[in-house]
Amino acid sequence: MQMKSRTQFNKLGNLLWVMALGVSLALVLSSCADKGSTEGEDDSGGASSSVDTAGMVPLPIVLPKAQFVGTPVNIAGVTNLEKARGKARPPFLAPAGVTNVALGKTVTASIEEPIMGEFAMIVDGDKEAMDGSLVELDPFLQSVTIDLEADYDIYAILFWHYHKQSRVYFDVVVQIADDADFVENVRTIFNNDDDNSAGMGAGPDKHYVEVNEGKLLDAGGQKARYVRLYSQGNNSDDQNHYLEVEVYGKTAE
Repeated sequence: MQMKSRTQFNKLGNLLWVMALGVSLALVLSSCADKGSTEGEDDSGGASSSVDTAGMVPLPIVLPKAQFVGTPVNIAGVTNLEKARGKARPPFLAPAGVTNVALGKTVTASIEEPIMGEFAMIVDGDKEAMDGSLVELDPFLQSVTIDLEADYDIYAILFWHYHKQSRVYFDVVVQIADDADFVENVRTIFNNDDDNSAGMGAGPDKHYVEVNEGKLLDAGGQKARYVRLYSQGNNSDDQNHYLEVEVYGKTAE
């Protein structure tokens, strides 16, 4: 009887050990699954394509040369600042056939003539941070408007103010519309005016440091003909600048 009880006790102990091992294995597998889903999440700073990625391809973006490295040193006092990503931006996926439909199109502005450069330089394909590539506008709130000359399904807007220095431009607002006066079907793609100083409502987006990657915005495939970009000076001076604006889209059906 004593031997039988000891045998039963050993069998029960083995059973409990096997059950504990199974629970531990299930927990490990669950943890791995959670980790995999986290690592697969988007890390593009709000600029990933908002459409189904099936059949999508990376945008054919060509970046200019980087002009500064390291931690920016002259942005003290800038509030609501976007955290640096610290690595290359992930590819932006869009339908095959999407191209920069702003290249060579007509550009107008809130002023008649720029202080430096020509408005056509904003869509000439040259985005290098050189003085000869820079378009400088007057101080205070200014805007540039691109007429795409037809309706397009717009998937992304990419632009560079001036990336030779670690600058932050203020009251950056990007809108698309169906008409040149921005009355019909106006949609705001980006707005980092956190105090409504531009008069278009306080925006939810953050200030950001200019880098050679430019600022890439997800437009979600919305149809429009006109693209307008606002700014109101920067942390270095009161001027407004543009190197290049690219609008990625396809002819609207």
